[in-house]
Amino acid sequence: MVVRVGRGSPVVAMLVVGLVATAAVLGLPFLGFAYRAPAVHVAVETANAVVALFVAYLIHARFRHTRRVQELLLVLALAAVAVANLLLTAVPSAVAPDAAELVRWAPLGIRLVGTVLLASAAWWPPDRTVGRRGATVTVGALVVLGLAITAGGLAWASALPPTVDPTVALDDSSRPLLVAHPVVTGVQALSVLLYGVAALAFLRQARRHDDELLQWVAAGCVLAAFARVHYVLFPSLYSEYLYTGDLLRLGFYLCLLVGAAREVDSFWQWRAEVAVLEERRRMARDLHDGLAQELAYVWSRSRALAARTGDDDAERIGGAAARALDEARRAIAALSRPLDEPFATVLRQVGDELAARYDVKVVVEADEGAPDPAAGEDVLRIVAEAVRNAARHGHAARVHVAFEPVPLRLVVTDDGVGFDPREAAARRAPGFGLTSMRERAAALGADLLVSSGPGDGARVEVRQR
Repeated sequence: MVVRVGRGSPVVAMLVVGLVATAAVLGLPFLGFAYRAPAVHVAVETANAVVALFVAYLIHARFRHTRRVQELLLVLALAAVAVANLLLTAVPSAVAPDAAELVRWAPLGIRLVGTVLLASAAWWPPDRTVGRRGATVTVGALVVLGLAITAGGLAWASALPPTVDPTVALDDSSRPLLVAHPVVTGVQALSVLLYGVAALAFLRQARRHDDELLQWVAAGCVLAAFARVHYVLFPSLYSEYLYTGDLLRLGFYLCLLVGAAREVDSFWQWRAEVAVLEERRRMARDLHDGLAQELAYVWSRSRALAARTGDDDAERIGGAAARALDEARRAIAALSRPLDEPFATVLRQVGDELAARYDVKVVVEADEGAPDPAAGEDVLRIVAEAVRNAARHGHAARVHVAFEPVPLRLVVTDDGVGFDPREAAARRAPGFGLTSMRERAAALGADLLVSSGPGDGARVEVRQR
């Protein structure tokens, strides 16, 4: 599944949002860092946890397919922050808003673990994989670490120092208050650094591997870094308050949600393309095993009959069967090709098929770019008809095909015995090859120019008007 990545516009947009938000709360006196809203605080933390779990589930599905260490670390990072948001922040805030310092220290520790895992995922080589046993050991180690942090917090909850002096008044939340415990300040500052480097690494990998989900993870990391800056300027004191850092952290999860939605949409588009390609291949198999085989039988028997009796009708039937067989083979080849294959590649493949079928050397020179699908099919049919005529009637040893998409120009030349175009048109040979090519050229809004002479080979040119 390939998803084209832009030049990091979501990352740039989130950088602007973070800078504007920080400048606004620092420079505008009527804006503050904290607002009393207990219900909103619980809702935000719950939403963060739900989004983290959803995105973790999605990335876990990718991990089961690729077994990449990077995706395992991302899953564990999101699971860690989901636990911190839901079980250690939202639930205690809703049930016991005046709980001990445990409800402030424990989430801080678990979120730091999640941040370290996220930064590790960003810088981990994307081609490294892990087996089932290694993944199980890693998950087990993380669970043990989380339980140890929680158990330690429960054991020493009463002895934990306050994250911030509880006597600090929140009435004036319009200016920075650098009053957090030194450990809290250090953890938040370290998180700013980790999220910043993670954003750069994820953006680089997103561009290199055309992974849009990683681009949105990078954009989210930018907002998460600014959220930690706000937590340094105005530390999170009480669960009933909503902080600007909380809103920026919510933006981190919303970026993850957008990336996940884009991933799901891309997945279903990919599934639809796979279904179409499978159906095309089934049709190609049916044509090959049915129609093509029957036409090959009619052609071979007609040739044998014409060789024994010299019957002109048998020869004409054989010629018609041969052209129908060519059409069937061309349809089989078209149905078997990928839907997004470049037209120049398709044209070269058609040239190789014609060369093998008619025992003639076909050289194709095609510029990059493609006409619309209907025009492309007309071009391929004109090339096939011109090469077939050069090989069967002109007895050419070499055919050269040159194609330019804009403006459309096709030139097919050969070194065969040549012919008189006026005589061929007057005779209206079986199959009406020249007439068919002119009609297809007219459908392209182009003119068909044929020049040849006995012993001079032939030149067929399609030039868009």
